Amino acid sequence: MAQQLVERKDVKVERTWDLTEIFSTQAEFEKAKEELLKKVSGFEEDYDRPEEALTVNALLSALKEYEAIRQLMGWIGQYGRLPSNVDIANSEYTDLSRSTSNFLAQIQAKLSFFTSLLTAQSEETLNEILTSEEKYDPFIRKIKKQKEHQLDPAVEKTLAELSPTLQSPLQLFEQARSADMDFGSFTVDGTEHPLSFVLYEEYYAYHPDTKVRRAAFEKFSSVLEQYKNVIATAYYTQVQKEKTLASLRGYDSIFDYLLEDQEVDQELYHRQIDKLMNDFSLVMRKYVTHLKQINGLDKVTFADLKLDLDPEFSPTITIEESEKMVFTALKPLGKNYLESIGNAFSDRWVDFPQNKGKRSGAFCSTAYGKHPYILVSWTDQLADAYTLFHELGHAGQGILSNENQSILGARPSLYLIEAPSTFNELLLTDHLKSTSEDPRMERSVLSKMISKTYFHNFVTHLLEAAYQREVYRLVDEGKGFDAKKLSDIKRSVLEKFWGEAVEINPGAELTWMRQIHYYMGLYSYTYSAGLTIATQAFLKVKEEGEPAMEKWIEFLSLGDKYEPIEAAAVAGVDITTDKPLNDTIQYLDETVDRIIELSKQIKE
Repeated sequence: MAQQLVERKDVKVERTWDLTEIFSTQAEFEKAKEELLKKVSGFEEDYDRPEEALTVNALLSALKEYEAIRQLMGWIGQYGRLPSNVDIANSEYTDLSRSTSNFLAQIQAKLSFFTSLLTAQSEETLNEILTSEEKYDPFIRKIKKQKEHQLDPAVEKTLAELSPTLQSPLQLFEQARSADMDFGSFTVDGTEHPLSFVLYEEYYAYHPDTKVRRAAFEKFSSVLEQYKNVIATAYYTQVQKEKTLASLRGYDSIFDYLLEDQEVDQELYHRQIDKLMNDFSLVMRKYVTHLKQINGLDKVTFADLKLDLDPEFSPTITIEESEKMVFTALKPLGKNYLESIGNAFSDRWVDFPQNKGKRSGAFCSTAYGKHPYILVSWTDQLADAYTLFHELGHAGQGILSNENQSILGARPSLYLIEAPSTFNELLLTDHLKSTSEDPRMERSVLSKMISKTYFHNFVTHLLEAAYQREVYRLVDEGKGFDAKKLSDIKRSVLEKFWGEAVEINPGAELTWMRQIHYYMGLYSYTYSAGLTIATQAFLKVKEEGEPAMEKWIEFLSLGDKYEPIEAAAVAGVDITTDKPLNDTIQYLDETVDRIIELSKQIKE
């Protein structure tokens, strides 16, 4: 039975992250803000002179100063915003997060002139900068692309100042799900079970008892239903904001606007969604039908989709055991990689506890010049280890990229961002598979790979993306929507993907209320894009060994050095065609067939 969530003040400090590695005290944080203000004021004074033509040398000096400013902004942003993620009901944390966002918005507004200044430069001048300092190539590449869509400097400054307000839909959503929604409890066969957003997402969705699992989903959905109109309004505000910005900047479509920063076109975007909706859906229907047979279910409902294929064989894992597993399973990445993430446990990079007010899900926050910070909610399930490996993949990539690239070109395209994380999950599966010759163990590991790594990235986020695409199409056509329309769209997407294999029971249509990704542009579809790249790179490592792994490490070090097509090629993956996607679907189809074969062996 799930335990009642404790207050943040009652969790073990040694299992929380240590933000003093950023600033040792609040006073040091405030001092850093003062220092940043001075740096920015000096930067403005030296370079915000539109009446003067700056030389290439002056622009290079400005870029060096800009790097230092961006680094300090990153540290301040982390220190000020991370605490609210572990206890959103804490008013001090909320105030700190909001004041930090407002402060950084003011800073960004002061700095907005610099982008306007650079986009006003001639191609010749921008090319001279690159000739002098190649490390600025990613930054200047994007500056060149922004030329066509850059607004008047005064407008850009105003938009920067409005940044906290423009981010309010996301904040409204997070407050609603983490602070306001009270899920109470539910009763099954005379036993009362506590419920919260985090408990459902991290515990009950996987519960082996069908009565408990379905009852939890029913109660969870009934509470979501009460908030559907306010969440729909927040989301409508978000997408209308994006549509307005797209129009202001002269984009033909909201899709073009949101894909611009990813540096991919609509062909790659639509291919990723359509191919998986049409072809991978058949693989997953086969898998859930087998899930139904093995678990003796009367039917597979939406509430049953995260059930383990073999719950009785599902191992638990402690935080201490996961630490040992990290250094064993990720060993193929090499000594340097392991050393880069080696202090994650001892130096408290990770926030493990479940507690009241902690946001659902997991993430990795990386700031240039500091170690990453990871948020998870540990429940001693093997699924938690997959989540941790996933986030450590982000951490490792962030560290390697920061070591090899300028801060202005360290963050890769969103299209690539999920490849390093899911590659680490595949290494974990490979490690677990290699530790036993028991057919039941192999089946358990392979089913975990399907139900955790690929379900999360190829199904959950794919279905988010397919739903999101329909919403954006409405907005592009000048149409609106309400909570009912969003639920209708979501239900339609779910029914198309699962067909008759899954009963889309009441509450499933409210899944659009459960993810923060909808407030992050076209992010959801990139999970499957990243995993396609990761899968192909992983299979190359299995086939070619160290040479392929060296290419992967090089890929992790690229940051934003290349656009996605060229960057994926470094890892040996050609994303200009649908072959990697087809090969990945075939690999997963073969995996499901192997799971079914193992079930026959076990039964015999």
